Amino acid sequence: MRLRITGAALVALSLLLVPGAAVTAAPASDDGSIPRHVERFARQPLAAGDGWAAAGPGTTGGSSATADQVHLVRSRADLIRALGGDNATNRANATPKVIVVDGVVDGFEGPDGSLLDCTDLADPEYSLPAYLAAYDPAVWGMVAPSGPLEAARTRSVTNQTRYTQINVGPNTTIVGMRGARLTGLTLMIDTASNVIVRNLTFDDARDCFPAWSPTDGSAGNWNSQYDQISVRRSENVWIDHNTFTDGDNPDSAQPVHFGRPYQVHDGSLDVTHTASLVTASYNRFTGRDKLMLIGSSNTVGPDVGRLKVTLHHNLFDQVVQRLPRVRFGQVDIYNNWYRLDAGFDYAIGVGVQSAVYAENNHFTLGAGIAVEDLLYDWGGTAITARGNWVHAHRSLPRPVDLVAAYNATHDPDLGADAGWTPTLRTGRPLPAPAVPLVVGVLAGADRLPL
Repeated sequence: MRLRITGAALVALSLLLVPGAAVTAAPASDDGSIPRHVERFARQPLAAGDGWAAAGPGTTGGSSATADQVHLVRSRADLIRALGGDNATNRANATPKVIVVDGVVDGFEGPDGSLLDCTDLADPEYSLPAYLAAYDPAVWGMVAPSGPLEAARTRSVTNQTRYTQINVGPNTTIVGMRGARLTGLTLMIDTASNVIVRNLTFDDARDCFPAWSPTDGSAGNWNSQYDQISVRRSENVWIDHNTFTDGDNPDSAQPVHFGRPYQVHDGSLDVTHTASLVTASYNRFTGRDKLMLIGSSNTVGPDVGRLKVTLHHNLFDQVVQRLPRVRFGQVDIYNNWYRLDAGFDYAIGVGVQSAVYAENNHFTLGAGIAVEDLLYDWGGTAITARGNWVHAHRSLPRPVDLVAAYNATHDPDLGADAGWTPTLRTGRPLPAPAVPLVVGVLAGADRLPL
């Protein structure tokens, strides 16, 4: 079989294979200046036709920023100043701006620059031991927590949100220098259209005060508040060449309370609350549980006709679920590499009125993972799946009909036609056998010539 790797992927691959292309870029200088080639790169718009984010006016981010709106940031305080100066109102700051991150920005940075911890953000009337004693199902029952301790937990969440939720306004580009990292924070893109986020590592957007939800599932669950990037009520958003991890604080290392894992992380990249026209490309999601929720409610209403998202050339590596989970939206999923192993739950969730088109993806499956479990029916009716391949444990790679495999072992059946065909792509998709080669090299932060 002859494989032809063409188009933008080949161009990017050729750049990366030039010795030193991605590793010799000059760092930002101590005087706060940004190298010219970095600024030129940071002003790049999304290419025409590159997924749903190219629809309508396209996505240009801060490409038209004036010289005084090009910022180098090295701290949380720097980032908030660059976004407009006041975290409470920055989401309304529509001035075109380019932000270049150098080093580590920590959402737990306090006013004096020192790092806070969860005890610093807790309401005086809250403590986890008291919360566990009060709402133990053996004492409280399987009903939602209420009363003074739950109110104190809610106030604690409000305290944390003021620090770790960083609000982004429209017409913004945020780009990382090599090694740039955003830790312990959420980029909140809410009513902020035309935003670009590239070449950043996101890690450990932890919730200090998870909520106990006894009616979530048959045995209850702990639920956390903070995504790494949350896109809400916004259009034309491009998320490209980022890495999403839990760092050295994985949920698998958390204790068990009330018989359920104490989960302190939520999603990597959630697109909800009527958001639409989003392209996520060449990102690396590694070692995480919940990744991507597209549509947050089954309620038929304002989300209908929205939630249009393209996912291409992303790596889903040793992850668990929501890759993505979709409601309502027309979601184009092509040329992604799924490298799945122990703890895996499902890949693509087919939810209420969803219209997923999954083409030429490659699934590498560890021992015990069945092809028929790659899809999950969350109340949907159909998914178009074509050209996908699977490389199961100790087997040769082969083409797979995802829908037929699912229907062979599940009821009710899913239909095989989601009712639409994507048109916003920059070229023909790569054949699925070539996807690991390209995505494995290109996906994630620090793989661009910065």
